[in-house]
Amino acid sequence: MHDIYAIITGPLAWLSFAVFFGGSLYRFIGLYKLAREKDGSVFQYMDLNFALRSIAHWLTPFGTRNMRLHPAMTVVTFAFHIALFVAPLFVFAHVMLLEESFGIHWFTLSDRVADILSMVVVFSCVFFAGRRIMLPEVKYLTTWVDIVILIIVAAPFATGVWVYHQWAGFPTMTLIHILSGELMLAVIPFTKLFHMFLFPFTRGYIGSEFGGVRMAKDW
Repeated sequence: MHDIYAIITGPLAWLSFAVFFGGSLYRFIGLYKLAREKDGSVFQYMDLNFALRSIAHWLTPFGTRNMRLHPAMTVVTFAFHIALFVAPLFVFAHVMLLEESFGIHWFTLSDRVADILSMVVVFSCVFFAGRRIMLPEVKYLTTWVDIVILIIVAAPFATGVWVYHQWAGFPTMTLIHILSGELMLAVIPFTKLFHMFLFPFTRGYIGSEFGGVRMAKDW
């Protein structure tokens, strides 16, 4: 068990970070070149004021008409994204690991709050999966890849809750927790999860086009 733990927290961890950063750089360069080749006007239309205005509205809960039309989806989506980013960054065990490895330390959440945020992510993924399966207009656009991505996202948080409560088999679940986190990190550049980095650019461009060219709002 100790040897497996050493491999997962050593070589595999570094590999997942290398794939994440290398893959992200590859995607950014590839998308930049594609935009230059296919539609160079993208860069001409970009306007910082309109871009920031659009981004701000789409980051404001119920700031857009579509959000107001689907209140449940809006609440779950914002709760999901907040918990998804806050829990891994500020959970005590993760911060302690960073301090031991790199001497970096910052504010940590209480174990109880981190546990609740993790459950928010898991239940949100279940909600998104149910929505994709049950709503005809969403089901039509859903593939098995979308469901797999939700499982990949939920896995590190579900196993984290398991480990925190030390339920039966939690030593093995600790290994699965680490592995699932590394897997999620590695697949980000190559799946729809990469939208977390593309959002400012896509929303900024849409806002620039609507505000600077069409003289209209995009929300």
